[in-house]
Amino acid sequence: MESKFGPPVNRGMTQLDRSFFQKRLNLFVAYFPQPQYLGRFVKEAKNDILNIPSVKHVVNVDGSKGVLLRGDLEKPSDLAPATTELLTSFGAEVRPYVMDLDYSFWKTDDILRAVLPEDLLDDVPSGYAQAGHVAHLNLRDEFKPYGELIGQVILDKNPKIETVVDKINTIDTKFRTFPMKLLAGRDDLNVEQSESGCRFRFDFSKVYWNSRLSTEHDRLISQFKSGEVVGDVFAGVGPFAVPAGKKGVFCLANDLNPESYKYLVENVDLNKTGSYVKPFNLDGRDFIRQSPQLLLNWQQQQPTVKEKKVTKKRKTEDGKSEKSVETYEVPLPKYFAHYVMNLPDSALTFLDEFQGLYADVEDIVKADPQFKLPMIHCHCFEKYSHEEQPEPSQDEIQRRVHAKIQKLINYDLPYEACSFHLVRKVAPTKPMFCVSFKLPEEVAFRKRS
Repeated sequence: MESKFGPPVNRGMTQLDRSFFQKRLNLFVAYFPQPQYLGRFVKEAKNDILNIPSVKHVVNVDGSKGVLLRGDLEKPSDLAPATTELLTSFGAEVRPYVMDLDYSFWKTDDILRAVLPEDLLDDVPSGYAQAGHVAHLNLRDEFKPYGELIGQVILDKNPKIETVVDKINTIDTKFRTFPMKLLAGRDDLNVEQSESGCRFRFDFSKVYWNSRLSTEHDRLISQFKSGEVVGDVFAGVGPFAVPAGKKGVFCLANDLNPESYKYLVENVDLNKTGSYVKPFNLDGRDFIRQSPQLLLNWQQQQPTVKEKKVTKKRKTEDGKSEKSVETYEVPLPKYFAHYVMNLPDSALTFLDEFQGLYADVEDIVKADPQFKLPMIHCHCFEKYSHEEQPEPSQDEIQRRVHAKIQKLINYDLPYEACSFHLVRKVAPTKPMFCVSFKLPEEVAFRKRS
């Protein structure tokens, strides 16, 4: 933004004073008594027209229209000769124009740059993660003294935000939750979030939710086929399980956090996916070990799901369309097609539980033509030091993850058998991957000690 249009500066401000942000600008406007020429003028005199994204250059002037001229114009004679000729030919005239700006004119970043200390301007924290009506910041220590000021500006400038919070400490390793400080707005962290065509309700302070992972949720869900079974080991409030159920995928969804489990049950009900999603509240290790039996129990309780298919028939003589409703049954399979392990801090360490997954029923499942070994989709971080020289390539980082997988499942899994997807970089030296591989037969049927 041109400095002329920037906000007034007050680097001593600690409490937001909206009335401070007032500015009067003396500009020039090309007044058109005959506005039919205005469009041609705008097209042919681009370099002399005000070009500020947040300002409309066409304005009302004395019952007609005018075009605001560039902000650095000091006097009409400074216009390009061609522009002056156009104005004369269109019967237009240049007049002074006063524009008054207030707090509502400037964006979040503009206001924060006007009040934060100069040594903090390189990385102004105007971005945030959002869950429902809550904006969640993760302020660095140097910004924390200005947290309430930052929070209030974000609240003012984003109509859909009603609460702004800041993460105080690191994520609790057990439930992936963290203490928060209310910076601005109402103290209400019970949110409703829409994602993947579903609605989710939860208390943001008691469960893990990351809206930045919505693309990853959709990517994996797209790989699940209707009628398959998925084991979601760390399901949270259901961002994988509930949309999967919505598309006819059976899902055993587990989370250790009692609060996550509570909201998972609620979200299954809210989205009417109870026939396809079965929630559990177990430790991840117990869930993996017990999952074949848990699926078998569910399959015995609910062998099939009844579905309806509505088809339109031709129009009748009176012009109405007849609808045909066909009822059919979807069988619940006996075996998992996929396992999802979205706990990037530690999911890899749970892979050893897949050793001997089907060891006790090897003869039975091998004789079953329906049996297939599942795909495992495991999320993980692979952090490296910024001092490491040369900086490791993505292939090198992936091979480090692969080596960990081999060790954990105690099997020489070929590197080529692993499919890596870079989900995002949570820090310059901390990439997050999803690594997918088929559970090897030698691992699945290994006798447990």
